Amino acid sequence: MAQKSTTLAQALWNSADELRSHMDANEYKNYLLGLVFYKYLSDHLLYKAAELLEEEPKNLEEAQKIYEENFNNDAIRDILLSELQNTYGYTLEPHETYTAIIEKINNRTFELVELEQAFRDIEQSDKIYLGLFNDVDLQSTRLGPNPQKRNDRISAVMQRLEQVDLTEYGGDALGDAYEYLIGQFASESGKKAGEFYTPQAVSNLMTKIAILGKEDKRGLTVYDPTMGSGSLLLNAKAYSNQPNLIYYFGQEVNTTTLNLARMNMILHNVGIGQQKFRNGDTLDDDWPTDEPTNFDMVLMNPPYSAKWSASNAFLEDSRFAPYGKLPPKSRADFAFLLHGYYHLRTDGTMAIVLPHGVLFRSGAEATIRQNLLENGAIDTVIGLPENLFFNTSIPTTIIILKKDRDNRDVLFIDASKEFKKIRNQNEMDEGHIEKIIETYKNREFVDKFAYVAEFDEIVENDYNLNIPRYVDTFEEPEPIDVVQLSKDIQEIDKELEKNKKEFLGMMDELQVTEENKEIIDAIKAVFQ
Repeated sequence: MAQKSTTLAQALWNSADELRSHMDANEYKNYLLGLVFYKYLSDHLLYKAAELLEEEPKNLEEAQKIYEENFNNDAIRDILLSELQNTYGYTLEPHETYTAIIEKINNRTFELVELEQAFRDIEQSDKIYLGLFNDVDLQSTRLGPNPQKRNDRISAVMQRLEQVDLTEYGGDALGDAYEYLIGQFASESGKKAGEFYTPQAVSNLMTKIAILGKEDKRGLTVYDPTMGSGSLLLNAKAYSNQPNLIYYFGQEVNTTTLNLARMNMILHNVGIGQQKFRNGDTLDDDWPTDEPTNFDMVLMNPPYSAKWSASNAFLEDSRFAPYGKLPPKSRADFAFLLHGYYHLRTDGTMAIVLPHGVLFRSGAEATIRQNLLENGAIDTVIGLPENLFFNTSIPTTIIILKKDRDNRDVLFIDASKEFKKIRNQNEMDEGHIEKIIETYKNREFVDKFAYVAEFDEIVENDYNLNIPRYVDTFEEPEPIDVVQLSKDIQEIDKELEKNKKEFLGMMDELQVTEENKEIIDAIKAVFQ
């Protein structure tokens, strides 16, 4: 029996070693996530079957034997499969489990068609699983030029992952590891991975703010129209006191990324009745248009300064029509913001991450910004540290929007220094997040950190929301002690003269030859 002591993160990293030289991270990510998801489903099914049979296996191998023995009993099999289907919405035959396939791999009797069949059986068990393994192309020549090479490569990856019993992790812990995987590989995948990954600290900060006052709400609705892997949506579960009564809505233009979000929901035990997702372009194709269309929380991390059509037809679109002008074709930042704001409930809260340019750029964006400010829509502007995201080093801002506010002031928080450096990436820890949250709640002046600007002051600044206009972070330089500085310079000069004499003395001791005389004389001339 294999020793299952490897952490999930390490197993994933080791598995990636089997694929790195054959494809880029954005491709091998799909294989790893698909196989992790399959193993998760298989491991849970085996232990659940043993539980239903009132058995207590010590490991997956024992659970597999129990499952096989009872599956071959006609009287037990149908009842067992029915219970598993009702519990999880899928079943696997004993020879299709991850554990069974590993045994075949070890015996060198495994064929890829068996794994393909297992994927198909899961997908056909329930509509929630349809198409989830579409991106795991087991016949791709990137895995190998012939069936045997492809067979060997997938076998090696599965053996690496087999070192982890995924049932040792709770649903949330596995979801965290799943996001860790995306985060780790985002740096290799570049922009493609960054498009669907929001750093956990940023996700936590946005969610904690948006859920304030709604923690006890039953039937809380959360919407992300650029949802990526769904991490922003799922964060609501961590901070709600009614986590099993949340309804998630999301749209994603990339089909592969949409499937990642669907897997992520399953890994976090979100039922199909609580999730409503759509594959589509959020700006070109508004959704949802049927009830519900407005939500308690809107959370967004859209692609920064993306291009969009900005067709004049959008001036008749209810999302954009009230603002008189459309965001420019070259920068869709405000288009995403207005879409999310349109779908916010009157008593809801929206949090969106955008580049700082939206705070001060001119033209159509200035007109839209002025309109939002005059309506009291912009509640808070939070400046984040640079180099937080995998796909860009630029500093970003979180904008908090609300409807039906009593006033039109804006809270500015300069959190650009709230980070710790981890290797080449900046990260925010829980202390940084709590400092921002408390400042947001108190809504008071904090020297060099926060400022509440009244609407009249914003008008005086021509509706420019650039944070340094409101939060003064200038630090007075410490006075220079001229006397001490003079003494330090004299000491340095003495030390330099001493070192020069020692060096020239060493040069005099060198043996001078015709080959090195010219070089030695040149060096001495520099120091004399």
